[in-house]
Amino acid sequence: MTGVGIAERIFTAPEAEVEMNERSEVEAVAGSGLRGDRYFREIETGTFVTWGPNEERHDGYDLTLIEREAIDAIDREADIELAPGEHRRNIVTRDTALNHLVGKRFRVGEAVCRGDRLCEPCGYLQDITGKDVLDALAHRGGLRADVIESGTIRPGDEIEPLEK
Repeated sequence: MTGVGIAERIFTAPEAEVEMNERSEVEAVAGSGLRGDRYFREIETGTFVTWGPNEERHDGYDLTLIEREAIDAIDREADIELAPGEHRRNIVTRDTALNHLVGKRFRVGEAVCRGDRLCEPCGYLQDITGKDVLDALAHRGGLRADVIESGTIRPGDEIEPLEK
């Protein structure tokens, strides 16, 4: 994978446990997340939200990313096909080594983000898909990141590491 990748598709869900909607663009807001998503600072209705309105926001909830190559690999290797948005990640990337962005700053579209930690698959994802994704997506389930500079993200936008 090259140093510059692409944001291929964008998904958000307005609340927990509802289908992800594909978006033609999304506003990434520093310290709040993706406007219109369940984990956006003003909404906070995600499945794994544990903080209240007066508590400090946890890191890694602003947006999630997953590699198109990982989605294709689990289909090829484990015969697990995930429909668009079924992976429950916000941004599907292409040509981006997401694991290498943990602890690093990167630009996606107009927004600057910081990789927080890997987004390992969970029992909830396995339950809602009815597919054995835990082993198939281990260590390639994506990246949790925080927005540190606001901007718009669109499909086709470049993803570029800002640190080596």
